[in-house]
Amino acid sequence: MTRTTGTPTWLDLQTTDLETAKRFYGALFGWQFEDSGPDFGHYTMVTKDGGLVGGMMDVANYPTDGSVPVPADGPKSAWDVFLAVDDVDKRLGLATAHGATVLFPASDVGPAGRCATVADPAGATIAMWQAGDTEGYAFTGQPGTPVWFELMAQEFEAAKAFYTAVFGFNPVAMETPMEDGADASTYVTNGPESEASSGICNVAGFVPESEGSWWRIYFAVDGCDKAVETVQQMGGKLLDGPEDSPFGRIATVADPMGATFQLCSPSEAVR
Repeated sequence: MTRTTGTPTWLDLQTTDLETAKRFYGALFGWQFEDSGPDFGHYTMVTKDGGLVGGMMDVANYPTDGSVPVPADGPKSAWDVFLAVDDVDKRLGLATAHGATVLFPASDVGPAGRCATVADPAGATIAMWQAGDTEGYAFTGQPGTPVWFELMAQEFEAAKAFYTAVFGFNPVAMETPMEDGADASTYVTNGPESEASSGICNVAGFVPESEGSWWRIYFAVDGCDKAVETVQQMGGKLLDGPEDSPFGRIATVADPMGATFQLCSPSEAVR
């Protein structure tokens, strides 16, 4: 393992329409796709210019016998975030000891690695990845690749405590000034800003409690408004923005099946 425990290292899309997802993300980000075959449930590997980005899984026909957690109203499309860990079984034990619920127990993914998925105490889904011969996605910062991850937390203090205890987070108040006055009470990164790879945002009071807590992913684009146009042309939706920030011009969007994510154009950052 070369990535520090707690670093986002993999991402995958659980989608109810795999073929539509491939067309949508291929047009938006220029991704390429490769079926991993029947031994891995036809899990689809995603690459951009030869570098790993993440994966996609068709959940339209998930079993309803209780063997996997499926919402009562059927499978949902959503992006999942995986944090690097040194030992999945040990971290899974820590997670449950600190109030998490196991969604998928620890299991091997061939020689690639070992993983598990939990719902944190506030209900946000978070997965763990202990690398074998697959470390994770390629850190390039180029358009079409992930550039930031954050937990939208209804229970901010509890979230900080959980991710510190289980994944070794070092919560630090955001250093870059934001127009909304974000400080240690509203946003922390998982280490000093120059070393950070994710953040925790306090959404209590401005996101309805009924929406819960969730992890979200920012993908780099070359021009936010242009990318939003592509989202809409390909059947997705604009949910919020675009708006300027010190980190880039940002928009919240959803793919045609409803999976949400962020677009970020770093070249349009406002200083």
